[in-house]
Amino acid sequence: MLLANFDLLAQTTPQLKKTSEAVDSVLVRNVQLLSLEDTVNLRVSLIILDKKLELVTRDDIKSAPGAKVYDGKGGFLMGRVAIGEAPSFVVLKENPRENFDIFLNTKDYVIFAMEEGLIVTNILSQVKLETEEEAVAEEEETKEREQSRRFAWTSYNPPPMAVPFNYYSSRKWNRFETKYISGLFNGIIALDRMNWLSQNENSRTQVGELENSSLGEIRAIRFGLIGTLNFKRPWVYTVFVTNNTFDRDYTDDGNKMTLYDLRLDIPLPSGVTLSVGKQKEPISMSRLTTLVFLPMQERQAAEDAFLPARNWGTVLNGSYLKGRGTWAAGLFKNFVDSDTSFRDTPIQLTGRVTAIPFLTDDQSNLLHIGLGLRYSDAKQPVVAKTESEFYLSPIFVQTPQMNVDNFFTKDFELYWRKGPVLVGGEYITNRINAPDLGDPTMYGFNVGGTWAVTGEMRPYRKRSGIFDPLPVSKPVGQGGTGALELAVRYSLIDLNETEVQGGQMRTTSAGLTWWPSPRVQVGANYRFVTLDRDEIVGKSSGMNVRLMLILD
Repeated sequence: MLLANFDLLAQTTPQLKKTSEAVDSVLVRNVQLLSLEDTVNLRVSLIILDKKLELVTRDDIKSAPGAKVYDGKGGFLMGRVAIGEAPSFVVLKENPRENFDIFLNTKDYVIFAMEEGLIVTNILSQVKLETEEEAVAEEEETKEREQSRRFAWTSYNPPPMAVPFNYYSSRKWNRFETKYISGLFNGIIALDRMNWLSQNENSRTQVGELENSSLGEIRAIRFGLIGTLNFKRPWVYTVFVTNNTFDRDYTDDGNKMTLYDLRLDIPLPSGVTLSVGKQKEPISMSRLTTLVFLPMQERQAAEDAFLPARNWGTVLNGSYLKGRGTWAAGLFKNFVDSDTSFRDTPIQLTGRVTAIPFLTDDQSNLLHIGLGLRYSDAKQPVVAKTESEFYLSPIFVQTPQMNVDNFFTKDFELYWRKGPVLVGGEYITNRINAPDLGDPTMYGFNVGGTWAVTGEMRPYRKRSGIFDPLPVSKPVGQGGTGALELAVRYSLIDLNETEVQGGQMRTTSAGLTWWPSPRVQVGANYRFVTLDRDEIVGKSSGMNVRLMLILD
């Protein structure tokens, strides 16, 4: 993120270069980040290793192995800070937006300065290791400070689109704030162009001529409102509509303008949150992550076949292990959007628990594990089906309509992130209680990895146990080239079991995503699909190009 012109500041304040201290590792805690836009400041910590910026995080890092630790005392940071590059910045003891005299008399306000990874000015004392009592007191103070932030997002389900840093700006045209209610309007549009590249005769026999679905399409239009009801402990509301819902759950709602999210998040004692309304079920990291921010343009086939996108219900959630684990449990009954009565609508019980068994002090290296469970009493006949992992393709695998007593779904998650690299996947099983069909168990999985070529690291959202969108350190137009991410994935879905023969599909994918800025995405996905169905094996391949624009 380009925050200011440090070169100009350095030219006007030659007195900054009092010393030149070279250190291998530096942690600067408790500084407020100033952006080019008029926003409320973001309190962060920075880690510099071997004169290069390794991490910028809102997490309160106490120490880093072998690092000199300095407390920025809430000072205001201006400068060039890009992940993987040598930083140049100053920390000012007052806000330059409120006191313009700082630029005329910098020497009285600079408390720390770094140029090309070297400390050139420093009047901060090195932080000593805290006693246990002091650490507890500071942790409580941090919690109170975070709770006092009126727009801090504390619910398990993040909004359909990531809340931008400048959400807090009171001058944004699409934000309003009153004594009792505040909010922000935002939206997104994603445009797709699909082209099938190859298809053999067996595939034509199975799914028809794929060339007919080589089309352009509006993949998604989402717009809505997020904000707070300003009680002493604010309630957070989310209202979004879209032109598609993907509420699969063995049904097909079609392509129409539909209510996407209608949720109210209510804080309860002990850090627990109650979420009520139409929302995501807590079952899978990939499902909980907003589609447009995933490394691939579409989720693995098994998630679309077995797991719903949205449902009506309630969720209780919280954390444990001092923020290194999450739990969530929900009760759902989608009678609002269905054509059945309340009595005839199936009930779903859903839960998820996650943990971080390994985490380095600098937060850049972590291992995530998770388990999701879902039970449905299946009062209506069910069908498991999905396209290939292209939105515009026809259905590739599909079971016949099944009369079942209930079904039970399990989702296992394992992800490892080290800096700009993220690898992992999920394994899903769906056990169907249907004695006439032999009680089939269907399954699917995916494994893959992503690499941010430009060095950015996907932040980890501890509240909900998911990874946030890839940040853009140096946007185009601010002296940078944007953020570039490469991804690969292999997935399988198997709907062949006992008396049920729905087909087996294997998909190998490669993707490239470029973010010129946090509001624009351009990406391309290639997939090679092998379909084993109707006692023949069909093969096909295709590519989809996407342009996405975000309004925040």
